[in-house]
Amino acid sequence: MPLTRSLSDATVVITGASSGIGAATAYALARRGADVVLAARTESALRRVAAFCRELGGRALVVPTDVTDPEAVERLAGRAVAEFGRIDAWINNAAVGTVGLFDEIPVSEFRRVVDVNLLGAVYGTRAALPWLGAAGGGVLVNNASVLAEVAMPYQSAYNATKHAIRGLADTVRQELRVTGRGNISICTVLPATIDTPFFRHAANHSGRELTPPPPVYPPEMVAETIVKLLRRPRREAYAGGAARLIGLQWRLAPALAERVLGWYTARTQFGPGVRADSTGAVFTPDSAAERTDGWSGRRGQVLRLTAAVGLAAGTAVGTVAAISRRSRGGRP
Repeated sequence: MPLTRSLSDATVVITGASSGIGAATAYALARRGADVVLAARTESALRRVAAFCRELGGRALVVPTDVTDPEAVERLAGRAVAEFGRIDAWINNAAVGTVGLFDEIPVSEFRRVVDVNLLGAVYGTRAALPWLGAAGGGVLVNNASVLAEVAMPYQSAYNATKHAIRGLADTVRQELRVTGRGNISICTVLPATIDTPFFRHAANHSGRELTPPPPVYPPEMVAETIVKLLRRPRREAYAGGAARLIGLQWRLAPALAERVLGWYTARTQFGPGVRADSTGAVFTPDSAAERTDGWSGRRGQVLRLTAAVGLAAGTAVGTVAAISRRSRGGRP
């Protein structure tokens, strides 16, 4: 079920709110008058987001939080309720990544990605459910990425956690339904590549410069998708036409789509520059992590160019998949 009250009267907790999708979602909700509770590791960045939310007409509470600490996440929920009286929606958005071949990624980094992306969502969900129930119902949204459905090379830890988040959401949704708590909705959003600081903040063991595989979409598009889910919950929602297309291709011709998407992303997520090994912002925010803008300030130009390349590649995959199905169907 949707929120039990209008967005202008709702309290929404957002993790990973200091930049990217989290910040864009906070702004989208603040424009609609919602109270937003902003959580991330970097307090200075959160305060900048909160200040803009207030300019847009919403109230904002900053709660610096490391989502790998379950007690800290419980305190986040408690602070939200103490300030605004209830929690109507919770958005699990915090995520980190480490890029490189599976057998070359340090085990400590793989574990940290699991701790932030998966266990952070686990702790957030456990903290949110009692308060959503106390509010008479509410909506929990997990930002899982289209990589919850498909996969791309050099992103084994991220792929694994996003697939797990999707399974977690499906299971919790079932349990709420069979235990008579259907007034709490569990939603999963599956964005395509988004123009956020993710690739700049990721740990990098590829030896090369990281760039987002096109097409690249603005975080505001994901934010609007999340707002729609709060108003009209669904099990899952894609954000970006490329995500929907890739997901369809993966379901219709999984072996072929796996090969083509692997070939494509292996060549588009690296730039020409050479880079030394780096842990990025996986463990602690570093100087680069203080920058909260996306991959490119020339967003309009970047989006036009990458959309053209990416959609052409996606169309090619779909065409090959269709031909392959027809060929199989014509065999005796």
